[in-house]
Amino acid sequence: MKPHIVENPPIDAEHEARLQFLTWDRTPADIEAPEHRARQAHWVRVAGGSFHPTAYVAAEAAIFTSHLVLGEQSWIAGHALVRGDVEFGAHSTVNSYAMISGKVRCGDGVRIASHVTIVGFNHGYDDPSVPIHTQKHESLGIVIEDDVWIGANAVVLDGVTVGRGAVIAAGAVVSKDVPPMAIVGGVPARLVRYRGQRGKTDAVAALGRLGVMAKSQLPEVLAAYREGGEYVSREADGQARRSARHRNDAIELAAGFDTLPEGLDVAATLTELQAMQDPVTGLFPDPHRPVALGVPMRDDGLALYNVLSVGYAIEVLGGKPLYPIPAVELEAPELCDWLESLTWRGRAWTAGSVVDAIGTALYYNARYFTTGRARETLFGWLAMQQNRATGLWGSPTADEGLLQPVNGFYRLTRGTYAQFGLPVPNAERAVDSVLLNYCNYGGFSGPTYTACNLLDTVHPLLLCLRQTDYRRAEAEAIARAVVGRAEERWVPGQGFAFADGQAPSLQGTEMWLSVVHLAAELLGIADSFAFVPKGVHRMRAVGLGL
Repeated sequence: MKPHIVENPPIDAEHEARLQFLTWDRTPADIEAPEHRARQAHWVRVAGGSFHPTAYVAAEAAIFTSHLVLGEQSWIAGHALVRGDVEFGAHSTVNSYAMISGKVRCGDGVRIASHVTIVGFNHGYDDPSVPIHTQKHESLGIVIEDDVWIGANAVVLDGVTVGRGAVIAAGAVVSKDVPPMAIVGGVPARLVRYRGQRGKTDAVAALGRLGVMAKSQLPEVLAAYREGGEYVSREADGQARRSARHRNDAIELAAGFDTLPEGLDVAATLTELQAMQDPVTGLFPDPHRPVALGVPMRDDGLALYNVLSVGYAIEVLGGKPLYPIPAVELEAPELCDWLESLTWRGRAWTAGSVVDAIGTALYYNARYFTTGRARETLFGWLAMQQNRATGLWGSPTADEGLLQPVNGFYRLTRGTYAQFGLPVPNAERAVDSVLLNYCNYGGFSGPTYTACNLLDTVHPLLLCLRQTDYRRAEAEAIARAVVGRAEERWVPGQGFAFADGQAPSLQGTEMWLSVVHLAAELLGIADSFAFVPKGVHRMRAVGLGL
């Protein structure tokens, strides 16, 4: 007997077949159809199902779950396999032949393409003396946050969190967490770029525009921060503050554009700056804020910071310190005692700033005078005290997490490893920590989008990536974001605010121009930017022939 062939199947049959693969064609009538509601009722009974009234599951989907949630306007296509403990938010979709297993939590707007495999469990295999099939399964679970697109044939393995807005390229194998807004691809999956970021061509153009604008407005910017013949800076509270730093910032700003502040008498300024140095300790107390009575000069924050601020301004103007700095030329036990007394537990940034000043003082001694064995003691102590797991010095805090040790890493390495041109130990672990801190703060925004936080992110990444390409794409994405925002943050005739929501300041302008330069250096396009920091925020090591 010949088989019966239906040459023109009924419209309803064609539509039902279509819905197995083109499930987005479902209609309200399909959702309310008795056959569909009967399927849902069956899965409520046998598969722990919970369905939003607008959710839809195609007839040929394979559902074998102990717990299933399908949110508003979400659907599962025919021939998809869903098993285990699975939840989908609103507007999430599973295409044909996708396979979702184990414990999986999907947010809203998750798009899962055909032949995707999401495996929220794993076989035990650690004991080679026991057959794998008899070892215990484990399930860490998978979290896929809102607005994620997972391309065809991609694999997501147990324990992974895919951040909000991420895109997983077709064929990728994802075994590690994916940051929010990241595009990842490859085997194993690596960061390609972040969504919405400009390419290198746009970054080069933005750098060119900002450089031309800042250089042409430099006289106006510097004039905005002069009062009574002195440079001042207004910080968050808007109050004008006088310090030796502000004139040095003005000198460094101009030097970054290969010029000098208008009307600056170089010889007189050099004499005045050199005269700030204390001949006994070699440190630089600030005449605007004298060292408190009874406080050792090396414990005064400004006297230490001015080793950098005043010392580099002297160098920029073609001079050198008048005296060596014996305050740092200590025998090993005394130097180690000083280093160990610093605030590594609660204020690693402050501790790092002291090391920065010690390293810079040793640099002056080595370059212009003579130096003993303190440099070897300093680098030996640092090598022994670094946390090998984080690549940082100092401890995280309950309130700020890794922020203090990350920011301290910048200050510490700037005056030591960067200044002396030495490799940073455990650079890859440091990169992990800096990127984790950046992600923990959501990439910084609002009040946390400060010159310090971005400087203390970009400089360490640049320094470490001179030794390794580890996670370079993520670091470059951060650098592109800094460059991309810089132009819009510039205030004509006033420069940059130190932080979003604050008024522009001299300090903010110098620091942000330096951050943009460092970001451009990380991207390999620094030649496109007119500003190159020559002082406190310079990056290039000065050869000492040591």
